[in-house]
Amino acid sequence: MNEHPAENTPQSSFTVPQLLKILQHGTVETEHGLMRWSSNYTFLVSVMYEDAEILAVYKPQKGERPLWDFPNGTLCLREVAAFHTSHQLGWQIVPPTVLRNAKHGLGSVQLYINHDPAINYFSLDESALPDLMRIAAFDYIVNNADRKGGHCLVDDEDHLWGIDHGITFHTAPKLRTVIWDFAGERVPDTLLEDIDALRCELMKPDSTYCAALENLLSEAEIKALETRITRLLKTKRYPKPGPGPNYPWPPV
Repeated sequence: MNEHPAENTPQSSFTVPQLLKILQHGTVETEHGLMRWSSNYTFLVSVMYEDAEILAVYKPQKGERPLWDFPNGTLCLREVAAFHTSHQLGWQIVPPTVLRNAKHGLGSVQLYINHDPAINYFSLDESALPDLMRIAAFDYIVNNADRKGGHCLVDDEDHLWGIDHGITFHTAPKLRTVIWDFAGERVPDTLLEDIDALRCELMKPDSTYCAALENLLSEAEIKALETRITRLLKTKRYPKPGPGPNYPWPPV
C-alpha cells in the first residue's frame, strides 16, 4: 500500500478506506496481550500491511462471554454493524472496524484509539456537548445496552469516539447509558437530516449499508433498527429513561 504514509505515522494520516484495507487484509504480526479490564477476551494487536502498521483491538468470537439475552457468538458482528451505522451517518463515532479471521479465529478488529484513560464522559466539559448529542442519538438508534462513561474516548486530536458496541441492535428496548443529558430535548435538525438519510439507505435493498447489515444482524434486528429510526424521526426528541434498568453497571 505505497500510497500510505510511513510506518508509525498518526492514524489521522490515513483515510477511512485505507484503515479498513489495513485492518481487513493486513497481517496481525504482534499480540501485545489481553486487555484485562474487558468483559470478553480482547487483545491489543499490531496489524501490518505493506509499509503501514497500526494498533488494533481484536475481539475473537470464541472469547465472548455468553449472555442470557443475546445470541452466542454475535457480539463481534454487532461491533462491526455499529461501525457501519456510524460511518453511514457520517458521525465518526465508532472507530473503523472489520470482521476477519486472526490467530484466535473470527472476530472484530477495530482501530485502537490512543487516549488518556483518565479522561472519559464524566470528565468532559461543555465543549463536548455537540459530540455527546451525536452519541446519545446514535446509542438510541443502535439500542446500546452498555454506554459506560469509560466507553467515551478522546484521542490525541481531541476527537470524541465511542467504543464497545457488542451488546447493541437487540429487538427489545435495551438502552442503558450514562448519557441522559438531553432526555426529552429536541434532536438538532442537522442530526435528524443525517438520520433520515440513514433511513433511506436502510430502505434500499441494494445499498451497501443494507447489504452489510444483512451479513451481521438478523432480519428481526434490522426491522427493529428501522422502527427505532422511524420513531426518532417522528418524535424528533431524545428518549427519556424508561421503567427498566437505564444505567450500565459499573458506570465507568
